[in-house]
Amino acid sequence: MNTMSQTAAASPARTDRAQLLHALEALPELDLIVIGGGASGLGVALDARLRGLSVLLLESHDFAGGTSSRATKLVHGGVRYLAQGNIGLVREALHERRALLGNAPHLAQPLAFIMPAYRPWELPFYGMGLKMYDALAGSASLGRTEWLGRAATARQLPGVNPGHLYGGVKYWDGQFDDARLALALARTAAAQGALVLNYCPVIDILHEGGRVCGVRWEDALAPDGAPRQGTVRARCVVNATGVWVDRVRQMDDAARGQGSSAMVAPSQGVHLVVERAFLPSQNALLVPHTRDGRVLFAVPWLGHVILGTTDTPRADAVREPRALPEEAAFILNESARVLSRAPKASDVRSVWVGLRPLVRPDDSAGGNTKAISREHTVRISPSGLVTVTGGKWTTYRAMAEDVLQHCVRAGQLGPLPSCRTARFPLVGAAPGAAPVSLAALPGPHTYGSEAGLLQALPGADAELGLGLTEAMVRFAARHEYARCVEDVLARRHRMLFLDAGLAATIAPRVARILFEELGVDGQLDAFLSLAAQYGRVPA
Repeated sequence: MNTMSQTAAASPARTDRAQLLHALEALPELDLIVIGGGASGLGVALDARLRGLSVLLLESHDFAGGTSSRATKLVHGGVRYLAQGNIGLVREALHERRALLGNAPHLAQPLAFIMPAYRPWELPFYGMGLKMYDALAGSASLGRTEWLGRAATARQLPGVNPGHLYGGVKYWDGQFDDARLALALARTAAAQGALVLNYCPVIDILHEGGRVCGVRWEDALAPDGAPRQGTVRARCVVNATGVWVDRVRQMDDAARGQGSSAMVAPSQGVHLVVERAFLPSQNALLVPHTRDGRVLFAVPWLGHVILGTTDTPRADAVREPRALPEEAAFILNESARVLSRAPKASDVRSVWVGLRPLVRPDDSAGGNTKAISREHTVRISPSGLVTVTGGKWTTYRAMAEDVLQHCVRAGQLGPLPSCRTARFPLVGAAPGAAPVSLAALPGPHTYGSEAGLLQALPGADAELGLGLTEAMVRFAARHEYARCVEDVLARRHRMLFLDAGLAATIAPRVARILFEELGVDGQLDAFLSLAAQYGRVPA
């Protein structure tokens, strides 16, 4: 694996699957295998490679195919964690927020939030708390908290319900495109010499002398009746599969003849997407305390507005969780209280659900997810399997650094050079360039420094919808590991998350382009079924 001095070559690398699989089969013993291509796993892979380790990352589905593409799109310190008194978590997240925004300015940017106040006491109460938020950020602050009068609140937050409005409190956090940030991490790690593959699940953990020594993998895209499997050995194996970490832990425990106890208590968060007309503002709206004590966001994102979210315990971890009728009703009802134009179910363009991998205490039997840790946890099994889960996107980089520190302390990796990820631009980053707001529709600007390369591809002027062009589909197939329609319309472009009906309409054209580029059918029928799910508000 050759080291590169820059995050990306002048021309982006081709992500030819046949070549990637050939490279996988030819691998010698490695320093590190990472299982899971979400925020945590990709962060570990990049950090480890930048410290000179040989690295393989295997993802069973697509990069960010689970939780890591379904965040509320916020890069934040956690205002509600401050209210809970978790000062350490907030301070760490606020400083990590600055690093994330600096390393990917084309995908992560500052965003102003306004808390509208409908009772007189809310202005001083929330304002003083957010001044503490500013103080914890210190030099990493993105802007100072301000008290706004009634007129200024209505002016800066058009669409807010003016009835009984006393004013507002304005503060700063950040927002990002989570799936494209995950892709940037994967491509940056690959550009630095790591081997990363999607649709390549780990089907077993290998042991030797009672210790984890590698994994058995399988090509999930191999033709029926022609399975393609192999094994890879490594000094250290990291399980970073999010809400699915217990499945990998069970493989390890079974090999030792041990039973497994659950480490994760999943919780689901529902989001509804409506047209920008409901909140035609560059600022986000935050209600810190709804009628049932939850938090409500209305966030401008990619030409639309995201409304959310919920926090509902689940007993299972499915690939495509569904919103419950009461969750959708909660978001619509609470939105109607603070928006002058109340959104109805018929106004919703997409419904999507993310599962949070909340870490249960060792003696927890489940229950209320509010009492379960929002921090990440690293555990090492008796056989040496390293598992990381919990946490949030904002702190992915610090989580990765912590994982490698655990590996070193456990003797699975030797002494390592210092971490380099705090200031390491990701693929597409163009430091100093003025980024286009993430409130705007997606377009070539989303590709940062690679926009010119994108525009040189066939179909750069052929728009399919919401800023997606034929050239973007070709770029996804050639350089971004895309293998099916869902990869393109859910994560390379975010159309499924913005307007599920439109995504279904243009899906056949995307499938045709993928066939031209890759010779694959693109799994069109499966995507149309998924789009129907995203386009339906449960009642």
